[in-house]
Amino acid sequence: MSRIKIALQKSGRLSEESFDLLSQCGIKIAKGDRKLFASSNNFPLDVLFLRDDDIPEYVEKGIADIGIVGENVVWETTNTPQIIKHLGFGKCRLSLAVGKEEDYQGIDYFSGGCIATSYPKTLKKFLAKSKISADIEYIKGSVEIAVGIGLAQGIFDIVSTGSTLMMNGLKEVEVLARSEAVLIKNASLDAETANILDQLIFRIESVLSAKSHKYIMLNAPLDCVEQISALLPGIKSPTIVPLVENGWCSIHSVIAEDEFWEIIDSLRIIGAKGILVLPIEKMVS
Repeated sequence: MSRIKIALQKSGRLSEESFDLLSQCGIKIAKGDRKLFASSNNFPLDVLFLRDDDIPEYVEKGIADIGIVGENVVWETTNTPQIIKHLGFGKCRLSLAVGKEEDYQGIDYFSGGCIATSYPKTLKKFLAKSKISADIEYIKGSVEIAVGIGLAQGIFDIVSTGSTLMMNGLKEVEVLARSEAVLIKNASLDAETANILDQLIFRIESVLSAKSHKYIMLNAPLDCVEQISALLPGIKSPTIVPLVENGWCSIHSVIAEDEFWEIIDSLRIIGAKGILVLPIEKMVS
């Protein structure tokens, strides 16, 4: 029977979240030290643990069929593999930063200067688009020290919280792009492997959909049902359950996470009582 090979980051900011996603999809990976290779015993999937920079290349060459990696890493590859799903975790921004005491007035600050980065391809595209002439100093890791040691005028690097910049006496001045973990695939999967990938994507979408929604239950007067139903359309429509008390019902539905507080406030104004909001483990459309 065919199996699909997925490349995951061996260590780093995406490693545990990628592994957790597979676990939430009900895929059990045989325990071990995860130095190089692991297999699932309940889904036709094998895992290769690699450096994040190597994942796009391994997928492109067919050593792995699919991979999870930061979108920013994909942008730096010569032969870009196909991105098939944004996964919603590992979010970061790619930003320019300078010394915290610098009087930064705009992107022209870098004209004729030097910028250190681990992402030269992305930076070069931005500079060309902005018509800024600046040297690019390629550094593999520890980019933040470049300004302090006088190697560069500024840096271009990934930023999550900004704490690393602050610790190195830097301030973020321009956000050039935003990135998150993505699922990538080789362009030439055979039919059996493609079918396994479809099954995996179905599970991933069910998990991601559940994370972005909440299950809501509330009590409401019957004369408010139409107004509340307009706010809580659910997957198809809300479930209405009569209560023992005359004139009242219980309404069950699903709401999007990003609409949560706005909708809750509106429900309270309309007359909803006893509102309960619960997480959803899986959501299958």
